[in-house]
Amino acid sequence: MSDQDHQKSVATQFVSDHRWWIVTAVFIYLFYLLEPILTPFLAAAVIAYMLDPLVDRLSETGIRGWQIGRTLATLLVMLGVILVVTGLLLIIIPLLQQQSLLIAQRLPLLLDHFHQQVEPWLLQRFGIHLDFNHTDVQKLITEHWQTAGSMIGAFLLNAGQKSLSLIGIFANICLLPVVLFYFLRDWDDMVAEIGELIPRDWVGRAKSMSVEIDRVVAEFLRGQLSVMLSLCVFYSVSLWLAGLDMALSIGMIAGLLSFVPYLGFALAFVLAVVLALLQFASLPEVVPVLLVFGVGQLVESFILTPILVGDRIGLHPVIVILALMAGGQLFGFAGVLLALPVSAAIAVGVRHTKQSYLRSEAYLSSQPQIIQTLDE
Repeated sequence: MSDQDHQKSVATQFVSDHRWWIVTAVFIYLFYLLEPILTPFLAAAVIAYMLDPLVDRLSETGIRGWQIGRTLATLLVMLGVILVVTGLLLIIIPLLQQQSLLIAQRLPLLLDHFHQQVEPWLLQRFGIHLDFNHTDVQKLITEHWQTAGSMIGAFLLNAGQKSLSLIGIFANICLLPVVLFYFLRDWDDMVAEIGELIPRDWVGRAKSMSVEIDRVVAEFLRGQLSVMLSLCVFYSVSLWLAGLDMALSIGMIAGLLSFVPYLGFALAFVLAVVLALLQFASLPEVVPVLLVFGVGQLVESFILTPILVGDRIGLHPVIVILALMAGGQLFGFAGVLLALPVSAAIAVGVRHTKQSYLRSEAYLSSQPQIIQTLDE
């Protein structure tokens, strides 16, 4: 046999022995290439996973004794979700609009206060002289605020020039409920079909790991939802007691975005401090707002998260943050959506691998009696 024939034989044997790994690698690469169009499908799959138990219960128990099918149960659950999301948007958007108006109206007053109080203090204590004309800054802000309509028009014109991007975003928004409906209606059938593709030798372990992953993710989602609602109430009430005008909007931002570690806290903190500086006449009045966020971070870290969430996902918070960032870097928003279930799967896989390793001869080769005890 020539060297060329031998090389072809080796290559053929390699492909035959590793064909499924090659198929998996090709699938992952295609997933990476198709990431821009996969976002609505992945979002629908994640939402369907969370809502499937509700659809199952509704289709099995019915409504007041009336049995309903899977399709009607899916439509009712989706209608409820749409109403909840619409209600939240109707609350948050007007509040944010009022918040932007408040900032535009009070920012000149803050600049004037800075010129009269802070500049002399900086000059007296540190010898720092800020050389800028606050009157020009106020005039600039006022002029731009008065021309906000033309700015919005210019933005829309620019957006119109990038109509393909807008069409893509609009198409994804319209596609999401359609895909979600089919995912929810056929979720059990799709899971069963995927289960049939698992190699028969792996069925037992794959089933036990999938059940464990499902339990971990479900417990984490329920706990995280409880934390989000608790933080919404805490920050809204506390900031209202501190006298902040936009307490409800800030509280909802802090709570609803808390599923991404530190994002909700950081964004709400910055907005609250800016609004407090614009609203209150002196710095001591801002201190209660700072105390609210300090206490809120302690409550979230040492009370709410340990009690309601705990270590259900089985990964250190730093690893969770890394997973979210890595998913976003590799696959954009779709990667962020998949970061949580993938992290849970990795945690379960790591635990099973660790258990297998600790029971293996490679770890206990010098202690056969321990291996025998473990086997018993």
